[in-house]
Amino acid sequence: MTVEAFLDVMRDGITMFLVVVSPVLLASLVVGLMISIFQTVTQINEQTITFVSKIFVVFITLLFLGGWMLQKLVDYFYSILSSYFNMI
Repeated sequence: MTVEAFLDVMRDGITMFLVVVSPVLLASLVVGLMISIFQTVTQINEQTITFVSKIFVVFITLLFLGGWMLQKLVDYFYSILSSYFNMI
């Protein structure tokens, strides 16, 4: 395996990781920001509100986008396996 092939595989892996994880992180970030603004305006200092809402949003996001995420990962895995002998 050449250095260029290794770097290509690593770059594709990091890109795939970011593509798959970003919807969940973005949803959690948006909900956390909205709840924090709400807590600041109403002067409520309860930490569990943010935590529970983020857990709920992550669960819902995974429920709706889990199939897409799994399909992206399976496609990436197949592409790695199909190009394995070309990399050696």
